[in-house]
Amino acid sequence: MLEVALHSQLGELDLRCRFQSPNNGITVVFGRSGSGKTSLINMVAGLLKPDLGRITLDNETLTDTAQKIHIPPEKREIGYVFQEARLFPHYTVKGNLCYSAKASCSTSEFQKIISMLDIAPLLNRYPPSLSGGERQRVAIGRALLSKPRLLLMDEPLASLDLPRKKELLPYLAQLSKQVEIPILYVTHSLEEIVQLADYMLLLDEGKIIESGSVEKVWSSDAMKPWLEGDARSSLLTATLDHHHTSYPMSCVSLSNDIKLWIRQLSLAPEQTVRIRIHANDVSIIREKPNGSSIRNILPAQIKQIHVGGDHQAEVELQIGKFSVWSHITKWAVDELRLKTGEHVYAQIKGISVTQDDWSSVSADAN
Repeated sequence: MLEVALHSQLGELDLRCRFQSPNNGITVVFGRSGSGKTSLINMVAGLLKPDLGRITLDNETLTDTAQKIHIPPEKREIGYVFQEARLFPHYTVKGNLCYSAKASCSTSEFQKIISMLDIAPLLNRYPPSLSGGERQRVAIGRALLSKPRLLLMDEPLASLDLPRKKELLPYLAQLSKQVEIPILYVTHSLEEIVQLADYMLLLDEGKIIESGSVEKVWSSDAMKPWLEGDARSSLLTATLDHHHTSYPMSCVSLSNDIKLWIRQLSLAPEQTVRIRIHANDVSIIREKPNGSSIRNILPAQIKQIHVGGDHQAEVELQIGKFSVWSHITKWAVDELRLKTGEHVYAQIKGISVTQDDWSSVSADAN
């Protein structure tokens, strides 16, 4: 486990962070530009020293200002993937990979990483001849071949155009499933959070203002500045229950008694799927209708109601243990006489689903 408690004055930025990162999955560090994201992971890497604080990895002290301990970066066993690939241009891809590979790295481990990142066809090429996405895949492979205990990634997609980002995302998504090391991933992209994050740290002006599972942080008020208007949505993790025998629809389970119908998925039962429900696709009714074209009508409780100056309302609904946002008009709030704590029904019209293979699809549940 990575444990961080540090303070550093960086110009006008007062960086004060305290958190624990689990030993698995991808922990995303998210926040505005200048909030301290890169400085934070550079301190974890040992590239920067905090003014005060302590950093430990798997109970080993990497930095402790009180005891004057600061393990140099090259001895921390931490891999780092930067925004730019930073490959040696005069080495082939294979040469770049072998440069960082530990002597203890076996041929099978080497082949596993090459296969996972699909870079075998690139081994005899030189970095200048590669696309941006190919260079980043090689950079990831180089970092993994050093057999790190922790992998740091500082906006690895930021310098890529949209097609290259789409090319690289599936490889990033598989990392946390195929390599058994934690990943600390800096990004300013909401889409990367949706597709990659298991956990999340939300930084604002050098402070962690929210942390926890990506579903928890995504639904928090702290995320509201990034999820206003049409961007407001909820993230849920579900398991595939079964496929419809007659129609191209799949039933997913949020819990034993909460199920949703969505467009058919290419998954087997019991596999997990991340569901993104846009607030504009959730409406509210008082009574459950006898007949409706909408497949998903679920009992809910109103947690809070926010009415904006544009006469639009954001309503947070509790559905089982899950929080789901709904966008409706103030007119609808007044007409239905909605109040916090009341029991209503949520009609979920459309769901955006991200599958285990991390290809995004639009799933209409009408």
